[in-house]
Amino acid sequence: MTVPTVDALVFDVFGTVVDWRSGVIRDGKRVNESKDITVDWAVFADAWRGEYRPSLDRVRRGERSWQNLDALHREALEELLDRFGVEGLAETEIEYLNRVWHRLDPWPDAIPGLLRLQSDYVIAPLSNGHVRLLTNIAKRAGIPWDLILSAELSGHYKPDEEVYLTAVDLLDLDADEVMMVAAHERDLDASRAAGLHTAYIHRPLEWGPDEADSTEKPDESAYDIVADDFVELAEHLDASPIIR
Repeated sequence: MTVPTVDALVFDVFGTVVDWRSGVIRDGKRVNESKDITVDWAVFADAWRGEYRPSLDRVRRGERSWQNLDALHREALEELLDRFGVEGLAETEIEYLNRVWHRLDPWPDAIPGLLRLQSDYVIAPLSNGHVRLLTNIAKRAGIPWDLILSAELSGHYKPDEEVYLTAVDLLDLDADEVMMVAAHERDLDASRAAGLHTAYIHRPLEWGPDEADSTEKPDESAYDIVADDFVELAEHLDASPIIR
């Protein structure tokens, strides 16, 4: 594995940095308790995330105007509440549930790895989440970004090329001086086509333990770096260890 020289690392967030599924399940169970209902929130979480790409693609195809992720999540949530027979939620409760995406926990290796990487590189999210959403996640979880980058800044959604190139431009770098870090090959393939270097992070638990064995790790030759977690990524990039 030949490790490229880069100045900045940009990260996919949902599934790569934070565990979206557990967050939705956690807050959904609170709804069960407060409303005395029995919804399988693991199934609900998967269905909600399943609406994510189709919603983005409708925007990408120009079938609807650009809206931020809160708006797209809310539309999907209302449909799913009806589909799952969830009734009696007040507007404030629906909105609180919709904003669960602002309250997600990082994977255990994320903060230690990012702190180590930050010592040698500029690090930032590059997510389809909008700036405020990414800021809220970072503040709650203590994610040490140097700045917030978002698809919102380009008016496009990943994997549109404009998202990656806008980030490169805002970093005042060339594309080959930036590395995209993600657990999703679609994201990495698109960023590589835009000229960025790529690092794959294996997240077999993204869709829950039942799906862990079916999540295949790509061959090491598929991307510049293939790692099990952010700490291993830092080791590949020879980032300085954290000194306490």
